[in-house]
Amino acid sequence: MKDTAKIVLTKAGPFLGLLVVIALFSIPNETREFFLTYHNFKTIFTQTVIVAIGALGMTMIIVSGGIDLSVGSSIALTSVVGALVIQAGWGTASAVAAMIFSGGFIGLLNGGAIAGLRMTPFIITLGSLGVARGMAKWLADSQTVNYEASPVNRWMTTADPFGYALPTGVWVALVLAVLTALILRNTVFGRHVFALGSNEATARLCGIPTTRLKVMIYALAGCFFGLAGLFQLSRLRQGDPTVAVGLELDIIAAVIIGGASLSGGVGTILGSMIGALIMAVLRNGSQQMGWPTYFQEIIIGLVIIIAVFVDRLRQGRQT
Repeated sequence: MKDTAKIVLTKAGPFLGLLVVIALFSIPNETREFFLTYHNFKTIFTQTVIVAIGALGMTMIIVSGGIDLSVGSSIALTSVVGALVIQAGWGTASAVAAMIFSGGFIGLLNGGAIAGLRMTPFIITLGSLGVARGMAKWLADSQTVNYEASPVNRWMTTADPFGYALPTGVWVALVLAVLTALILRNTVFGRHVFALGSNEATARLCGIPTTRLKVMIYALAGCFFGLAGLFQLSRLRQGDPTVAVGLELDIIAAVIIGGASLSGGVGTILGSMIGALIMAVLRNGSQQMGWPTYFQEIIIGLVIIIAVFVDRLRQGRQT
């Protein structure tokens, strides 16, 4: 019975949580008529894109036993970089590459500092949180960066007159989720990530280059954060150095709610995507219910605490 409960808790927990949240907002009269419609779920999927893409990178980091608190600042910085290069007349492909490269460079610096200085990821990324936010404000001169119309602006909207087509960002997130899941589960790199998170000392003794691996993980995750910044830019249609404050908490929460362990070595891309959906459904349903923002934050905070508590229970059963 205990083994069965553990399997259900580990594998089906995120799905059950999503069903519970959907049912919670489907029952009240205030939300019943609109909440379960296709157009509302299209809105939810669109709102999930930025957190979901960020969660892809964060999943690799947390599975490897790390953490990154600088995600929100990285997204703000990359969106400002994107707005500036578009404003300067760069083509769409060049602007996208610049944003992804900027995010990857921040991740490379984080990974290099963590692996090279042998300091905890919490401290390093807490510091880079302030550095990246300050750089974003410096580049933007502490104001929003506006630019002429760009194809990037249409990637979080649809030209479908009937409103049924999903935005480009949703499809990009889905494709990246599949590719990242395949990489983590079916490649040597993916197996090394799980080994690093399970026991770094053992991984090192097995011949895994843990220092280089950490740098690679943070750099690759940074590329995902840069891509999230691209869709943040597409949503706002301007570079704003003050956006995404606290977004790292939503992204970390999505990964933990999805079944990853803060101790490392455990986590799935599918679970993280479900966790991101849970966060989006909570915010969407709360808005439809007319709950104030502070109440939404309280609910999401409680969900995070419950998710971490469930993780502790799961870890306790494994020991």
